[in-house]
Amino acid sequence: QVQLDESGGGLVQAGGSLRLSCAASGRTFHRYTVGWFRRTPEKERDFVAAISWSGGSVFYADSVKGRFTISRDNAKNTVYLQMDTLKPEDTAVYYCGADPRDPVVMITTGEADYWGQGTQVTVSS
Repeated sequence: QVQLDESGGGLVQAGGSLRLSCAASGRTFHRYTVGWFRRTPEKERDFVAAISWSGGSVFYADSVKGRFTISRDNAKNTVYLQMDTLKPEDTAVYYCGADPRDPVVMITTGEADYWGQGTQVTVSS
């Protein structure tokens, strides 16, 4: 069993930065792919970024490539999403998900065994 808890959301001006954290409980977290997705009124679940269990493979949506960075610290059971050069269209509720399968499965299906409760990110213009 894995429980996920996101934090770090908030209100920021366009061009600013935020760092989201996804803290996990459970001794097997280090074996899980972790992904960040976001929800807007237009889209229920939109892939943002994912990282393999080892951290050796990372994936980004084209819309955030070059602006967002995903990383993980398995010793701290935490995955981070550094978001720079934020744009108003990044406004969304951000969720992290954990799944034992390959990141490509999570990215293509939008599915995960475990989800956090989400954290709101609002970018003002």
